[in-house]
Amino acid sequence: MNAGAKHGNACFVPGMTPIAETLASLPKRVWTWLRAVSGDDAYDRYLEHWRTHHQKDGGKPMSRRAFHRARESERWNGINRCC
Repeated sequence: MNAGAKHGNACFVPGMTPIAETLASLPKRVWTWLRAVSGDDAYDRYLEHWRTHHQKDGGKPMSRRAFHRARESERWNGINRCC
């Protein structure tokens, strides 16, 4: 195990300055932001919500495929126009 794994940051190096730590974590933060604004993390957010609010009720969360089908159906069924 490398030193970074112990601290939860694969880029952590003992003695790194705060600026170096910020720069080392920048690619991961940009990737996380990009996934959020593009909607790529929607299933991950759904699972997190399901575990927090619905897991105690029993059942299983939707599969990734079922989630995306439901999402597309919700997006494209019904009236989709401005006027």
